[in-house]
This record gives sequence, structure tokens and C-alpha cells, in this order.
Amino acid sequence: MEYSYNKLWKLLIDKNMRKKDLMEKTGITSSTIAKMGKNKAVSMDVIGKICIALNCEIGDVVDIIKTDEY
Repeated sequence: MEYSYNKLWKLLIDKNMRKKDLMEKTGITSSTIAKMGKNKAVSMDVIGKICIALNCEIGDVVDIIKTDEY
């Protein structure tokens, strides 16, 4: 299963925020941001922190990309 965080990156642009700002606001690490940059899975805890910090829903942050594997 693959994930896309493109919606998150666009949301940050819309809110005039950088990844560093998101890290400071949520307490998530640079390695987690790097995983998201590579469209890797992160914990629901991380997604929840992002949603609370940005006042949005999960679907505003991440998409699941269906692959032949599933």
C-alpha cells in the first residue's frame, strides 16, 4: 500500500507554512517528515497531531494509493 501526502504539502503552502513550522507546531521529527516526503506510512498519532495543528481532517492530509498488491 502506498500513501500520498501531496494534500498536506499543498495545505502548508496555503497556510504559508514550511515543514519546519509544522515540526515545531506538532513536535514531529525531521525523520517523520522525511518518511512522508517519500510517501511512506506514518503512525495515526502523527496524522492526528497534524490534523489538530492544521485544524483539518485526515482526508485533507493523506490519500491511500491502491496498488495491485491489495
